[in-house]
Amino acid sequence: MMASLPMYVSTPETVQAFWGYLASRLREAGLGDVPEVLAWPSELLGHWRHPSLLLSQACGYPLVTELRDQVRVVGTFQYGVPGCDGILCRSALIVRTDEPAFELSAFRSRKVAYNGSNSQSGYNSLRALVAPLADSGKFFADRMETGSHHKSIEMVRDGQADIASVDCVSLAGFNKYQPDITSGTRVMGYSNPYPGLPLVTAAGTNDSTLEVLRAAIAKTLQDSTSAAIRKRLFIEGFEPLELVDYQICSNMRDQARQMGYHSL
Repeated sequence: MMASLPMYVSTPETVQAFWGYLASRLREAGLGDVPEVLAWPSELLGHWRHPSLLLSQACGYPLVTELRDQVRVVGTFQYGVPGCDGILCRSALIVRTDEPAFELSAFRSRKVAYNGSNSQSGYNSLRALVAPLADSGKFFADRMETGSHHKSIEMVRDGQADIASVDCVSLAGFNKYQPDITSGTRVMGYSNPYPGLPLVTAAGTNDSTLEVLRAAIAKTLQDSTSAAIRKRLFIEGFEPLELVDYQICSNMRDQARQMGYHSL
């Protein structure tokens, strides 16, 4: 079996330590072949679709577009960072510290950086915000795909782009563990809320194993011995969810398209 928690990588050694607690709970519950070490896949979609996937953390937008019926949703963590409220989180709009604008409308005909067009936080949520401001399907003069949130922030910081939309939990991790990335930038505002990153398991996972996963995660978050690790990862809770709970991600896309704004 395979497991990964690949989405928040500012402090991978802490993520691995958290998995150590969770893996122990899974073994105590009777699951066999629980991996000791997390995978760090370079190709995420194929990894998430793998029939041997025990647990991973995916993204809400590919969940409702490319992974529908190919994984089962376990739930989502609740994070204690600016932009989060219970299971909901928002994308932070990142600009340079010396940027005089405080409204998204001021970025018409300017440059945007985004991590990937299949990202809820970096692309889909921003598209939904921009759609009412677009003119004949256009708003930004130039758009640059960077491949990651930290590269999007660096492009803004270094003047290669004017704005980027970044997952608020990722941003908190950069601010705490890699502050050189965010130095010289500020948060101008936030997107509308959507459910946090979905924890997923293979499509073939049976109901009993799904319940074991949910119970083990809940117990790990109640265990005082994991408190310090959870604090470093900003994790404050967990809630079981289903695929339907992520419908808001496809709604954001559909509403932007209805306004004639199909892409950034």
